[in-house]
Amino acid sequence: MQNIPVTPAIRQLRASGIIFSLHSYHYEEKGGTSTAAAAIKVDEHAVIKTLIMEDDIQKPLIVLMHGDKQVSTKMLAREIGVKKVQPCTPQKAHKLTGYRVGGISPFGIPSPIRIYLESSIMELPKIYINAGKRGVLFSITPQELSGILNPVLVQVGF
Repeated sequence: MQNIPVTPAIRQLRASGIIFSLHSYHYEEKGGTSTAAAAIKVDEHAVIKTLIMEDDIQKPLIVLMHGDKQVSTKMLAREIGVKKVQPCTPQKAHKLTGYRVGGISPFGIPSPIRIYLESSIMELPKIYINAGKRGVLFSITPQELSGILNPVLVQVGF
């Protein structure tokens, strides 16, 4: 395993007392969750992507989604009661989270951002989610994630 720097995400998990495992892999630009899943030999459905989006008044939000699924922004907007939702630019996502696209974690973010979690993620025994650096994931249970982040459950994947 490569030398993994301690990110704000890892610090938050350690402070919470959650036991987690780190998994490193060779990051490929635009490789996405399929590359990560293949590298650490897990189902892409269990690799959770952290998507930084904004609503119609540019209020940021985070959507946690299965790696092999997409987010219906129309369904999400309807479910959370806004006119529209769209992805943030990579620059804005970095400014909001302190992480680079491809390495964004929902943990260790400097300012609170609303978090929405695809509800079917809660059915998985273990998930793999970015640890705040490209090429590094950690594994935890969805219940542990929910206990720390307190996300709103939604059904917006397809």
